Amino acid sequence: MTSTRRRLLVAGLTWILTAAVLRVTLLAPETCEPLTPDAAHQTAVAAVEWIVDNQGPDGRYLYVYNRDTGATPATYNLVRHAGTTMAIYQLVNSGETEYLAAADRAVDYMLDRMVDTGPGAASWAEPGDDLQLGAAALMATSLLIRRQATGDPDYDDVLRQLGAFMVGQQQPDGVMLERWQLETNAPDPNQRSRYATGEALWAIAMLHEAFPVDGWDDAAWPTLDYLSLRRDAEEDLFPRPWPDQWAAYSLAEMAEWDLADHHIDYARTLAAQFGVQVRWDSQREGLAEISHPPEPRGAGFGTVLEGLGMLGRLAEADPRMSDLAADIDERLVCGSARLAAKQVDATSVVGAEPALEVGAWFLDDETRMDDQQHAASGLLWAELVLLELDR
Repeated sequence: MTSTRRRLLVAGLTWILTAAVLRVTLLAPETCEPLTPDAAHQTAVAAVEWIVDNQGPDGRYLYVYNRDTGATPATYNLVRHAGTTMAIYQLVNSGETEYLAAADRAVDYMLDRMVDTGPGAASWAEPGDDLQLGAAALMATSLLIRRQATGDPDYDDVLRQLGAFMVGQQQPDGVMLERWQLETNAPDPNQRSRYATGEALWAIAMLHEAFPVDGWDDAAWPTLDYLSLRRDAEEDLFPRPWPDQWAAYSLAEMAEWDLADHHIDYARTLAAQFGVQVRWDSQREGLAEISHPPEPRGAGFGTVLEGLGMLGRLAEADPRMSDLAADIDERLVCGSARLAAKQVDATSVVGAEPALEVGAWFLDDETRMDDQQHAASGLLWAELVLLELDR
């Protein structure tokens, strides 16, 4: 064989190998199953039914369940308690009012643990524990969504107390401190959270929408600037932009507030980040399942859908995002269809306790309440998009 033929053979084999590698990695085909509005809604309902069916009489939810061992550890997470309550109220706000009582029981659990932190300010925690910004923020969003769904103003004083607590955690540059210490009666200056800042911003923005003369918008702007311009670098978050669905909720809530160009630039990078995550998962079929780890859990992938749902709302409201609207909706629908297909139903139960499986998402035989929380929220936003596409 001549050296020229040898080089051509090597080049050809290299091209074939490269094409094969790409075929199961970056260029793997996407699989996006059809999804109807009703299917999206019923999947969200089944997720919330899992939450409600496994709620205790004191308002606490079942936090974690392993279907292989049957274990239900006693560990609990107060921020996720509040977030799960928020998801139930989102379903109530969609018209499923029979779940209101369960969410209200969860609110009573929070109200029983309220702690005053200063004039007009309060949050909640287990007795003797420090207070968490995220717990206050998601309690506030829960009550604000409840207010939208029912028109009931009974919790308005509590909402203002939670808002005052959150603003008390804010620094002049928009940074939000994550903990309030019982020992010092003050925020811990060294504690931040990659989640709680966006949670608090969304809650504060919602407070402004509910009580527009109270001035909550003055607190929202510096934190939105911090998220848009500095947070990821200052807190050394990766990937960048950090795929923060709470920031997306905030941007959507503030869509009609005359957002600056740098806020829109941030929103566009978030949309790209969430879109890439859907594409990566939608390529996880056949051999590409090996090349596209890890398998996402319901909570993680649900946050992607929430982020896309919120950025879709922003794209509808702001012409600087309008060129992305169709792509955002397509990614949301594709991701929602994939997530819905992974929910356990009566035909796919594998353990001894069907009531602890049906409606849930499992990863390595374990499910947590926030798997159902985030998945339900994301699917409800997908339902709205699918209804629009059907018109």
